[in-house]
Amino acid sequence: MTNLIIFGASKGLGAAFSTGLPQNGDTVWLVSRSKPSVLESQSQINYIWIQADLAQAESAQIIAQAVGKAPLDLLLYNAGIWESTAFTNNYDFEAITQLENSRVLAVNLTSAVDCIQALLPNVRQAKEGKIVVIGSTSGVENVGGPEVAYSASKFGVRGLVHALREILRNDGVPVTCINPGTIATEIKLEDEPEELATYDGRWGLPVGDLVQIVSTIMKLSRFSCVKEITIPAINDTHA
Repeated sequence: MTNLIIFGASKGLGAAFSTGLPQNGDTVWLVSRSKPSVLESQSQINYIWIQADLAQAESAQIIAQAVGKAPLDLLLYNAGIWESTAFTNNYDFEAITQLENSRVLAVNLTSAVDCIQALLPNVRQAKEGKIVVIGSTSGVENVGGPEVAYSASKFGVRGLVHALREILRNDGVPVTCINPGTIATEIKLEDEPEELATYDGRWGLPVGDLVQIVSTIMKLSRFSCVKEITIPAINDTHA
């Protein structure tokens, strides 16, 4: 039996992780503002919802208190937001409010630092605990995206991961950053087997590919460490 905590679990990629990673008998803490639909499913997985707004400073302690002293085999920080006009022709950095910039940085980066720090004792307690943080191709060099707060936060996430790796090296806790490009969240994980037969790649990466990557990392021993994976969609010429 495995203990997992998944941040940003209510929709999109987080929902795919919530259904695709756990096995029967596992316990999964789901962190999100809105109630994850997987809670309504009939399964032999013990799902525990932690309702939290990661933009709020107190969220880290709320989450840590909910997990208690349980060991965490996987801490998956998947939460991520972007500016309201990001990735559109209407994006204008000078028109973005300070509040919006601050919220993007808080959810994507500051909360990741705070929540991981609060849960490190739980990860260390697991026999082979692992940390995976979802970054973005917007956080790697030479992508060329203009979204300032989002790109800055995802560059920061990579720094967080690389520094954490040094802190946890002697504990045998691997820390991985995965940098996906655009993700085809329009296709749900359970629909992929049929949908991918005619899929032309126009929406980006299938969520199942990212679930498979994290699943593989979970199965590795503590003697190996996948430092970073950058995985754009094959038709993404900007990544």
